[in-house]
Amino acid sequence: MFVLVEMTDTVRIPPWQFERKLNESIAEELNKKLANKVVYNVGLCICLYDITKLEDSYIFPGDGASHTKVHFRYVVFHPFLDEILIGQIKSCSQDGVHVSIGFFDDIVIPPESLQQPAKFDEAEQVWVWEYETEEGAHDLYMDIGEEIRFRVVDETFVDTSPTGPSSAEASTSNATEEVQKKEAPYTLVVTMCINFYSLVSVVVYSVSEIAPLSQGTDCFKLTMKQSQNERSGKGEKQSFSCGCSVF
Repeated sequence: MFVLVEMTDTVRIPPWQFERKLNESIAEELNKKLANKVVYNVGLCICLYDITKLEDSYIFPGDGASHTKVHFRYVVFHPFLDEILIGQIKSCSQDGVHVSIGFFDDIVIPPESLQQPAKFDEAEQVWVWEYETEEGAHDLYMDIGEEIRFRVVDETFVDTSPTGPSSAEASTSNATEEVQKKEAPYTLVVTMCINFYSLVSVVVYSVSEIAPLSQGTDCFKLTMKQSQNERSGKGEKQSFSCGCSVF
């Protein structure tokens, strides 16, 4: 999930920081420049790991600051393909399920990568997995805030650097009609991992009856009552019995 990336950059240190140690000033400037930023085709920069080499510093005419070429290693969030991560459902839409891992939110599970058959509930704005059992289909809701496991299948980098007008002869009306859509510079496309327990709410049972199967044995029949389902408002009963005839 996290990798160390070797980078090289020229760092400018203003004169009022000359009284500080050079390494401290450079580390602060690198974190200001890179931390929480996406580097194209590299990943999301987290923090400076270490400085491996400092070259000579130069002061150019007309600029009192020093300029130092720095070789360093940076901690970068860049999961490898097929890596399995754990996150929380942030929101759902027709485009799929949007997942967050706390510090990174641009993770999307497209509809075709959800557990099938799945449908989008317009009323509650959540995706529903129609889980097939011998008793019929059960709707498993992918509620916001639920923990979910996912596997990285693709990644998309978008160059968000500012660009000039495409044509000098473009009319003002066309430029006004164009709506500039803000795109995420780094997006992970993932698929759900089959994890039944992460999609189902915890079911609480309470013991309602304990009865012996027959006299003179320790075998028993245990009847348990399920807590009410939040969506259906119904509870269910299940019975469990000892598998042996006599202990």
